[in-house]
Amino acid sequence: MGIWDTAGSERYEAMSRIYYRGAKAAILCYDLTENASFERVKFWVDELLKNEENCRIYLCGTKVDLVDTEENKKNRKVDYHETTDYGDSIKAKVFETSSKTGHNIKELFTSIAKDYVEDPRNNEEDVSPKSLDLQEDKTRSRGCCS
Repeated sequence: MGIWDTAGSERYEAMSRIYYRGAKAAILCYDLTENASFERVKFWVDELLKNEENCRIYLCGTKVDLVDTEENKKNRKVDYHETTDYGDSIKAKVFETSSKTGHNIKELFTSIAKDYVEDPRNNEEDVSPKSLDLQEDKTRSRGCCS
């Protein structure tokens, strides 16, 4: 699995097409504390589907740790039901994650891997593995870059 992070920056918009050419899956992230970021995701969905119509899309709300309790739920600017309704309309799966706590990160990547293996279009290419080992490597540290 190759992962490219284009950061959604407008100045790299033209170059982004190079990265998602031939992509089987795309994680489009937005900040749960900033509604404008979710609106920007809709642009990237359109851009992606225009160029890679068979690419599976995974919508990823970030910073769930900043909106997940009663005392901090006022920080949420992106409504969960709005994202799931939009996800349904484009056949995307929706995850709310936290880089800080690791909440839902494994579930997101597990879903991508399973969807890839189970997609019959990938089996035609004879590139999917016969089995998939999604066990966490306990020997690695849990830091962001290790």
